[in-house]
Amino acid sequence: MEAAVLGIAFLAMLVGMIGVVIPVLPGLLIVWLVGVTSLLWQGADTVGWLVAAWLTGLFALGTLATVLLPARRGREAGATTASFAAGLTGAVLGFFVLPVAGFLVGFVLGLLLGERGRLGEWEAARGSTLAVLRGYGIGVLLELVLGVTMVGSWLVTVVVRFG
Repeated sequence: MEAAVLGIAFLAMLVGMIGVVIPVLPGLLIVWLVGVTSLLWQGADTVGWLVAAWLTGLFALGTLATVLLPARRGREAGATTASFAAGLTGAVLGFFVLPVAGFLVGFVLGLLLGERGRLGEWEAARGSTLAVLRGYGIGVLLELVLGVTMVGSWLVTVVVRFG
């Protein structure tokens, strides 16, 4: 039974990793929740708590990266809070028009329109929007590396406990 539960946990973590790359699921959140829950279910000992803390730190770092890097890149390119608010509004509207994928598409369109309104020309708006997207891409790559590290740490812990 324990092996079956851990196998299901591993599969759920792999689904979470897909969610990191394709933003239709909260990927890193799934990896973290499944990893911590299954480790503590397996045994709430010192090792379980230490690895859970490690996974939590990696999760926090990955989450911060995907939020802060796009904002930082956008600010460097001149994007304002109003433009980010337009992007957020577009994300919410996009989610309802085109469920799940519309969130990202709506954010990009909202940000682009917000920047167009601020700058008055499409080329400059496109430049600052692309800067935000580059920051997001770097954040996703970092989140992917951290997710793989989380799954690897979980696997090592599970193997050592069963070994």
